[in-house]
Amino acid sequence: MKGPGKDLEEIRRLVNSAGASIAKEFTQSRRRIDSAYYVGKGKAHEAAAFASGTGCNLIIFDGELSPAQQRNLEGVFDMKVIDRTQLILDIFAQRARTSEGKLQVELAQLSHLLPRLTGRGVELSQLAGGIGTRGPGETKLEYDRRRIRKKINILQKETEKIRERRAAQRDSRQFPVISLVGYTNAGKSTLLNTLTNSSVLVDDRLFATLDPTTRKIRLPIHQDVLLSDTVGFIRKLPHQLIVAFRATLEEIKEADLLLHVVDVSSPEMENEMHAVSTVLEEIGAVSQPVITVFNKTDKCGSREAVERLLRIVPDSVAVSALTGKGLDILLDRIIHFFSGRRTHVKFSIPYDTGIKFLPVFFARGEILKKEFVNGRIIIEGIIDNEIAKKFERYRI
Repeated sequence: MKGPGKDLEEIRRLVNSAGASIAKEFTQSRRRIDSAYYVGKGKAHEAAAFASGTGCNLIIFDGELSPAQQRNLEGVFDMKVIDRTQLILDIFAQRARTSEGKLQVELAQLSHLLPRLTGRGVELSQLAGGIGTRGPGETKLEYDRRRIRKKINILQKETEKIRERRAAQRDSRQFPVISLVGYTNAGKSTLLNTLTNSSVLVDDRLFATLDPTTRKIRLPIHQDVLLSDTVGFIRKLPHQLIVAFRATLEEIKEADLLLHVVDVSSPEMENEMHAVSTVLEEIGAVSQPVITVFNKTDKCGSREAVERLLRIVPDSVAVSALTGKGLDILLDRIIHFFSGRRTHVKFSIPYDTGIKFLPVFFARGEILKKEFVNGRIIIEGIIDNEIAKKFERYRI
């Protein structure tokens, strides 16, 4: 069920992505949300009368239901009622494959569930399948708020460990990172596959990619970079997910360059771009260098519209990740970006230190000259500014 004047297509796609089929859609025009039933009580009973005679077993609202509204509606429908947030959390529960992903999804689910425990208990293990019941599951009265809070506390400590581990990995990494960001189903995985000759799952469903995927590519300027793809964003991405996945999303915040992938064929393109910007702002990634990649030009009928976007949006390119059209221009932009972060250097490094340094130089730059003199390695070349600073004391 959804309010008036809003596009139903996205909630339809979310429902289909969760594996459900839609029996009927109800909308209502109201000046304000009903505090007790979200929609009017009459509309709720109208929908309940239809549902009771069709074998429906789930009611989904495209909005955020308060705990009281959800309880009232379940009393009217006499079946499970979930909101947009619970639907998205369920999709995440289906998509999570790694232990980190599953842990973060469970934390988000329990955080959403905690304020909804009045009059209900919660079992901390999966009880049954079906949308809205994956992960923590429900309902046993003897499991009270204290048990849930204790479980949340444990999960928060585990996510903090993930955060610390990822931070340590970032500090020790040898290569710069490019993060792919964008609205869900904008084509990020297809772009990753095309640029890196990989075979990451590509599926025309929302949130097909959840767990981070990273591949290494070698740029023509003799520099290796990591290309990282993670979960797509969506309008009103549940706050619980942003908090629970902060350890993962911080990879975006720490990236050297962001590729904001946009589905240029989407009729909701502007809203989708705004949704991505909102999430980036929430995780503190608004200051990152960005190249906007208008993808799916093969599905866009108006070349003039694409050209207009390229003029309006700075640092933007138009591509088709599926056909490869425009990817040469995108690569040129990436090369230009990293070329501007490199410098010509000459180092004189003690042999023991220099031997360890050479692999880094090969990965992050181009060696023009190398020789061994009196127990030292003399290296001349072009290298990333960040690495040059770390070895500044050996510069000659």
